[in-house]
Amino acid sequence: MINATDRKIIQALQGGLPLVPAPYAAVASELGMDEDLLMYHLAEMKARGVIRRIAAAPNHYKLGMTSNGMTVWDVADNRVAELGALVGALPFVTHCYERPRALPDWRYNLFAMVHGADRDEVEDKRAEITAILGDACRAKDILYSTRILKKTGLRLKAKG
Repeated sequence: MINATDRKIIQALQGGLPLVPAPYAAVASELGMDEDLLMYHLAEMKARGVIRRIAAAPNHYKLGMTSNGMTVWDVADNRVAELGALVGALPFVTHCYERPRALPDWRYNLFAMVHGADRDEVEDKRAEITAILGDACRAKDILYSTRILKKTGLRLKAKG
């Protein structure tokens, strides 16, 4: 459950942080509280599981990264956590996570999003991941993006 203060903070942040030198101070001012109190509430909401994170969601196309591929891997179950951590730490991997297989149709259990200026760059990065996974990887594939989907975080409607 969220309280009235949580709701006000989420509504103030759901459109993104303002592009100013001190964004949290600006949001706190808008909410009529000081920045330390806002930061306390954010940490508390995170500890309760109300929010997971506050993060940038860049438009990779506008950054020149026009080839985007979700690499998928069939990794030995006893190695997926260890190897997934290595893959997730690569500077060119933006998301990396383990998911259950959906056998018999979907054998993959490790997913890693890779961005590049073109498909050759993405394939080079995929080759680096292949080398890390080694013989623990039994199969792989890549799903290239064909369009940009609208990315948004939590949205609360105003109570009324």
